This record gives sequence, structure tokens and C-alpha cells, in this order.
Amino acid sequence: MKEADYIAVLDTGSEDDSVEKLEKCGVIVKTQKIDPWRFDVARNESMKLIPEDTDICVCTDLDEVFEKGWRNKFEKQWTPFTKQGVYRYIWNFNKDGSEGHVFYLEKAHLFGEFKWTHPVHEVLEYTGTDMYIKTVINGVQLNHHADESKSRKQYLPLLELSVKEAPDDERNIHYLGREYMYYGRWDECIKTLKHYLEMPNAKWNDERCASMRYISKCYIAKGDNESALLWLYRAIAEAPYLREPYVDMARFLQDIKEWEGVIYFCKEALKIKEKRLTYICEPQAWGSTVYDLLSLGYFYTEKYEEAYK
Repeated sequence: MKEADYIAVLDTGSEDDSVEKLEKCGVIVKTQKIDPWRFDVARNESMKLIPEDTDICVCTDLDEVFEKGWRNKFEKQWTPFTKQGVYRYIWNFNKDGSEGHVFYLEKAHLFGEFKWTHPVHEVLEYTGTDMYIKTVINGVQLNHHADESKSRKQYLPLLELSVKEAPDDERNIHYLGREYMYYGRWDECIKTLKHYLEMPNAKWNDERCASMRYISKCYIAKGDNESALLWLYRAIAEAPYLREPYVDMARFLQDIKEWEGVIYFCKEALKIKEKRLTYICEPQAWGSTVYDLLSLGYFYTEKYEEAYK
């Protein structure tokens, strides 16, 4: 963050010498306990530390690192009409060091014209009155180096609170359903995501497709392969331009040893060359998994030359 004019940090409960180290680096730092904990409240409190002569604010977490030269790119591409900046974000890296989940992040904004909303999976909400314009800042990349040992147990109650506070927010309903899946609460996941799919504002095909895939995973876990298969077909029909539902279908057919189907859906997945930069896209659909599944399909149908290739 050294390219910034100011660095402001709200410490919400460290038990080491973080504050002292930050102060030695010239960081504007404050310690404050947020109780009950909410991500939006914490981020809004941190915004109060920003000096008033600031133009562009960029919110990062302490486990995120910009690649060098980011400030100059922001300055050159930020227009007089820009309210919010969008840039490339590597959410995680694979074990071999290659990029995992990659999507665009929107945590750069004009000072004084935004606030954070939602207890978890918080987003910036525009509070200004002028025309709202986002600008993609090309060439900027933020790398996330997550601590995999960190607990996610606070996410579920915060998501349930978020849905209670904003029951018409389809994005939060989707996240809550996905969280139930992570916890193995299959019936609650299915119920929540079916509700999401019926919401009038749930119009983003990529997210709808993901919800259908998650419902299918729940039915597989419950041993209901017939329902799982139907939801996988629906997922493919919802977003036929995404690889993920085809790969999920190939995995499912591998499990039930329908090898011709594995071949077909892997080949359909490989026809898709463009990876969309949204959080919906999963690394496994763009790595070796598809080729691994395809080789198995060819092997078990005795197409050995194709399997070898």
C-alpha cells in the first residue's frame, strides 16, 4: 500500500504488536471493538479515519497485496465522472502457484460518497446524487493470500441476520443457501436456493446457474440422483456459456459410470474458451480436471488412443 498518500487501519482486536508496528510505519491507526461484530459497521468505522482531502479510496484487507504500479494506473484511468473503480482480483492461488478464483473487485471509490452495507459479504452502496459510473482500471491486480486455518463460523449467523434485515436482497439469499451447503445442511440449502430462483430480482444467469448446481450437489448428498440430474440439466440450460455446469455433470456421470456421457459433457466444456471474470467461475473447470475426466471416459469405453492423448 506504500504508493498511497495515506494508509488508515482500524484494528478490531489484534492481540500482538500490530498497532505498534503500523504506527512506526506512519499508518493512521485506531483500535476499536465492534460488538456485536458486523463487517459493514467495521468498514464504515474505518472510513472515518480517512483524511478529508482524499480523492480516491481503495479498501484492502491485511492479507491482500497490490502488484506494483497500481496507483499510477488508478490516476491515469480514473475519469472526472468515475464514482467507483473495478480491478482484477486473485481470490486464491492453487498449490502450484497458478491463479485460482479470479474475478473483478469493486472496492475503490470516491471519498464521502459511499457506505458499506450488509453484516457479511458487505458491499459499497452509492450515497451520492450525481450519475453513478464505474470504471474498469486495466492493469491493476490485487492478490489475496488467505489464511486457510481461519474459521468461517461467524459467516452463517451473519448471513442469516443479513437475510432477516434485507429479505428482498437476492444476492444474500444465494450466499445463505451456499453457506448451508458448506455446512451439509442439505434441505435448508435446497429450500433457500429454490426461494432465490423464484425471486423477481434473481436475474443474473451465472448466479442462477450456480444455485442450480448447488441444489444438485445437495440432492447427490441425499442420494437422490434423479433430482440431481434434472438440476444439472437446468444449470446447463441456464448458462450454457459457462464450463462449470458441464464439469459438474461430467463428475456426476463419472460417479454413476456413464462413460459416454462423461466424454460428451467434457468435450462440450472444452468448447468454451472464454473464462468469465466473476466469482462464479471455479479453478477446477479451467485446469486439468476436465482432461482427467475425459481420459477416464475414453479409457472405460476402450478408446485407448484418445485416452492416452
